[in-house]
Amino acid sequence: MEILRFFTAGNVDDGKSTLIGRLLYDSKSVSTDILETLTRQSKTTGEDTEIDLALLTDGLRAEREQGITIDVAYKYFTTEKRKFIIADTPGHVQYTRNMFTGASNTELAIILVDARHGITEQTRRHSIISSIVGLPHILVCINKMDLVDYKEDVYNQIIEEYKHFSKKLGFNKVSFIPTSAFTGENVVNKSTKMTWYQGPTLFEFLETVEIEKGQDSTDARFQVQYVVRPQTDDLHDYRGYAGSILSGTFKKGDKIHIYPADLTTSISKIEKFEKEVNEAHSGEPVIIHLEDEIDISRGTIFVPVQNQIQSENTVEAVVCWMDNKSFQPGQKLLLQQNSFRTKAVIKAIDSKINIHNYQDEESDGSLHLNDFCKVTIKTAEPLTFDNYKSNRKTGSFILINENTNNTVAAGVIE
Repeated sequence: MEILRFFTAGNVDDGKSTLIGRLLYDSKSVSTDILETLTRQSKTTGEDTEIDLALLTDGLRAEREQGITIDVAYKYFTTEKRKFIIADTPGHVQYTRNMFTGASNTELAIILVDARHGITEQTRRHSIISSIVGLPHILVCINKMDLVDYKEDVYNQIIEEYKHFSKKLGFNKVSFIPTSAFTGENVVNKSTKMTWYQGPTLFEFLETVEIEKGQDSTDARFQVQYVVRPQTDDLHDYRGYAGSILSGTFKKGDKIHIYPADLTTSISKIEKFEKEVNEAHSGEPVIIHLEDEIDISRGTIFVPVQNQIQSENTVEAVVCWMDNKSFQPGQKLLLQQNSFRTKAVIKAIDSKINIHNYQDEESDGSLHLNDFCKVTIKTAEPLTFDNYKSNRKTGSFILINENTNNTVAAGVIE
């Protein structure tokens, strides 16, 4: 069964958590015991409604007390047609870093717009982040239509404003749905108040929207997580390379290139769940055996010889600075890409991205919390990578403070 990963974003109080709560509640994807707990919690918050649907995703105590979303909350549900993984992301500017990480692992963005306020700074910010992480499809939910008397002209005006703004962001498709998460209009059930809208409900949209996989599903990539060398009497000569297939398909007998060693060999055997198989596909955990004895360690990447990939000590990337402490020139960092880790430094901050209009601006050499910048990074060992829009698994990374071990930035390779 297909899996659709999507995230919700928008301003504070646009109704993101309530929308997801309504989606789960009206589609009967919430168990009885959880409903009973929500009913008790809703009474303590003093809500007029029987159940505060936002509590389905706002799990932290601080979130419930303040009525805001702070961290990314993941929810899972299944219908007859698909499985879904939902990331409910924060709306506050100060939690942009959380929204960025939630967006980077999804195929679809749902951006909420309050019908009373229209397109805001946060709408633009979240749309630009969606473009940076390469999301091809955006769904704009124009929410709280009940507070503008379900007027069609309000809906149409917001559509025109968003289309004008988003032209330069490079989305393949932008869709629009008028909703009221509070009353349930057009979430799971068709609206009786907006008969002028003839499109799908949010639920119908999610079940039928095309999931664009891009090249991630075709270009084969495997990265070694662990070298298996038991050295027992029964397995004296056993040497295998364990990890998950990052993308594509590997087959027994495939001729592959080893990076960053720049050597060529062939796959002699593939094991999956202790059984030998002829091929393995994206996401599957396997142990791969090679024809030749090659010095291979954690982080080494296998690529079929017919595929192209880059392996360089210098990369250009867009990073989101996530540390409360600003960047210090010459700061000692570790770059981690899946299981590969190497020392790194930011050699240059080439430009800053204006999060309001998506324009590149001259850098002053600084990097502060939630800044988006185009940078040049120098690594101690060659980094093997693809362009992020071609392959997310090999085109993304994090930067770690070598002294504190804190993650200070996340990046996508251009």
